[in-house]
Amino acid sequence: MKRTVIPGRFQPFHLGHLHAVKWLLNRCDELIIAVCSAQKSHTLENPFTAGERILMIRETLRKEGVDPWRIMIAPVQDIEYNSIWVCYLESILPPFDSAASRNPLVIRLFKERGYSILQPPLTRREEYSGVRIRRMMLEGDDDWKKLVPEPVVEVIEHIGGVERLRELAKTDEVIRG
Repeated sequence: MKRTVIPGRFQPFHLGHLHAVKWLLNRCDELIIAVCSAQKSHTLENPFTAGERILMIRETLRKEGVDPWRIMIAPVQDIEYNSIWVCYLESILPPFDSAASRNPLVIRLFKERGYSILQPPLTRREEYSGVRIRRMMLEGDDDWKKLVPEPVVEVIEHIGGVERLRELAKTDEVIRG
């Protein structure tokens, strides 16, 4: 494989994501990390901006010693048409010849366009889950810091990410009544 794309929201970038990236770098020359739902932030499901997520990924890979010439990180906004989503990626990303995912819909969409699929092994999926990590942050469980790389903790602390998430939860409660 020459260039592989891995799409994800990375809310936040956690150790499972890092394991997948390292696994993929052993199987391709270059990796495009597509930071999807780039237009979404400041919600319980998507608390971090695309820029914050890109910084989390970049700083983690720098600390891990990953050759920056082998990685491209690109923000990708959502479109509401699954049938043309891969065409959309083709139009806004550098050319790629394979895709990486474990999401059945994403795999199907890339296969329909003729791409080969790499499926990184799941690493402690029950622990390394953005939903679980965000819930731990909301509940005040500092063990979330063990589930993400150190640079991610630093970014989240610098931006007041935990406080943001808690404020968003309060706003959500008020809206739902």
